[in-house]
Amino acid sequence: MHKHSGIRGGGATFVVTLTASTFLMASSLVVGKTLLHAGFSPFILVGWRFFVAALATLPLVLLEGGIEALLPRGIGPREAAVTAVIGLLQTAGVMGLSFLAMNTISASTAAILLFTNPIWVAMLGRIFLGEPLPPGRTAGLVLGVIGVCFAIGVVPELLAGGSAVRGELIGLGSSLCWAIATLINKRARLPLGPWALNFWQMLIGSFALLGVAYGVGEHWPDGTTSIQWARFFWLAIPASTGSFGLWFMALRKGGATRASSFLFLTPLFTIILSFFALGAPLSLQQALGGGLIGLSLWLVNRTVRNKATIMHQEPHGQNTVTGVAPESENTLTPLR
Repeated sequence: MHKHSGIRGGGATFVVTLTASTFLMASSLVVGKTLLHAGFSPFILVGWRFFVAALATLPLVLLEGGIEALLPRGIGPREAAVTAVIGLLQTAGVMGLSFLAMNTISASTAAILLFTNPIWVAMLGRIFLGEPLPPGRTAGLVLGVIGVCFAIGVVPELLAGGSAVRGELIGLGSSLCWAIATLINKRARLPLGPWALNFWQMLIGSFALLGVAYGVGEHWPDGTTSIQWARFFWLAIPASTGSFGLWFMALRKGGATRASSFLFLTPLFTIILSFFALGAPLSLQQALGGGLIGLSLWLVNRTVRNKATIMHQEPHGQNTVTGVAPESENTLTPLR
């Protein structure tokens, strides 16, 4: 009886931790949208956000493994180059493009498009890595593509162009960057701990974004108010370092496959927060698209979760670290 209670308590903690993590992820898009409305340039905002977030992560890296954690012995030119590519994709590509998209689309639409990531991971994994695509995942991919079409509005206006359509395509580009970074991270097997990898990818991505921003003439707005500074530091620390820390806690408590199935909460929280903070309505078409994407993610993760359970029960197929199938990591590179 005591053992059962402990399991239940751990399960509740796992759900609360993941809910808090995905809420913070969602808040970053909504708070970011308010700052873009106030005149902040997307690359300047995201670049400085992740520079501060990297500095906030550094003490956690040092506490966990000391200075050796930043530059372990296994790091050579190849590993350094792969880490740089992940930083350019995961921080500069994903969040830079997401905030650029939000110049012309809502935070809710940006979130829906961004969190199609598992769809593209499964699709790209099949095309380039030859990963299996069982019927459940295939059905999930088909539903996901249909959901994206509804979410971005595949209607005659799409062919006519316009700023909103460009924003939606940029939003899809951010999701593709996330998917590619996830696949690279999955295959690279870098000798960096998660905190150290996060530090380097945020730092590298921030330098790239700031270089582009100042190169094209962007600058930090004059007369930044105290409320705007508070929103910026919310983006940099709770919504970046904080959400990632909670994500790590959830992974340790519940494992990769269970955690990945909760990522769909981020678009849901974004829609709710956008309604209350920005007064942004959600169209019926977007709601239908979001619902289909949610069903798609459930199907994809359900198939992965079932396979992970089978492999966990078969010692010869078990991963030595997590006890889950390798492809269950397809949604693990977190959004900060």
